[in-house]
Amino acid sequence: MSRWGWAPYVPAAARKARARREMEKLRKKGKTVHPVEIQGRLMARSFWGKAWCSHLESFSDYENRLPRGRTYARNGSVCHLGISAGKIEGIVSGTELYRVAISIKELDKKKWASIKKSCSGRIGSLLELLQGKLSDEVMTIVTNQKEGLFPLPGEMSLSCSCPDWAVMCKHVAAVLYGVGNRLDSKPDLLFLLRGVDASELISGEVSLPGVESDTGDILSEDSLGNIFGIVMDEEVLPPSPMKKSPKSKVPDKGKDTVRPVTGKASSVKADSSTAQKTGKKKKSVSKVFTPTGANIRDLRNRAGLSVSRFAARIGVSPGSIYRWEKIEGKCSLHDSCFKALQKMHNELSK
Repeated sequence: MSRWGWAPYVPAAARKARARREMEKLRKKGKTVHPVEIQGRLMARSFWGKAWCSHLESFSDYENRLPRGRTYARNGSVCHLGISAGKIEGIVSGTELYRVAISIKELDKKKWASIKKSCSGRIGSLLELLQGKLSDEVMTIVTNQKEGLFPLPGEMSLSCSCPDWAVMCKHVAAVLYGVGNRLDSKPDLLFLLRGVDASELISGEVSLPGVESDTGDILSEDSLGNIFGIVMDEEVLPPSPMKKSPKSKVPDKGKDTVRPVTGKASSVKADSSTAQKTGKKKKSVSKVFTPTGANIRDLRNRAGLSVSRFAARIGVSPGSIYRWEKIEGKCSLHDSCFKALQKMHNELSK
């Protein structure tokens, strides 16, 4: 701090160099770091990214702080941005490295039900929704300042480790702008953040305009893989039934038979007798399943199921499985989905 009480000015280049060193230290410690990198002058380019930034700028409470935050986000000061259910975390390079934590309330159930009802039958596919290829009427519904998907100021709790007394400092503003930029590439994070399932806005199966499969309008896994650039796994076929070995002839009772004693048989008897003496049995460990994207993908692989078969077991559409497995943090699921995942996890852990 200087004698006037203000921290000395640190050039942007020096801040970036120091931030890179600090982020490298975090990576070496095993922390996953996701910086915000804005190309060009536009903060966001997609429908959802632009809508987020426009919503942010529509509140007069923040108008004095947003310009500085926009500058910080644009010059690469947001070193890390993490988005999970109801939570935004960020690390911003200023005079020092400051940690930002923003809590977002889950979307009100009545409001979500109203949005679903208003959008019923008007959104044709998950891809159409995430790419923002919506009619003007649907766009008006989902981006409504008070009744849409975006959080209101009263639904956000803001905090930063910097000494600024303001509720929204420039570091918090930079992180919020970073969210708009992140929605360009991962629009599904908005639904994760508000604790709702995007697929509920779509009636029927996941389908795409102009894409047909063997069953009509239902989108095949190959088509979805080509569109999203996902390598789809192959269907896991059930094992073929084993051929029964021919029955051996029963020896005549009158004849003596000699049954050779092999090493395997004796070892099996020894093992069983040892187990009886010790009285020890192998216990199956059943832990509570944490529904992160990586855990769900690992559970599906352990079960040896394709996306479509796994979705059928859980009771959701394949599109929901694709979306869950792409989520970095914890997924927000309905109780029935979580119970189905927990049940499968317990079965595979036995």
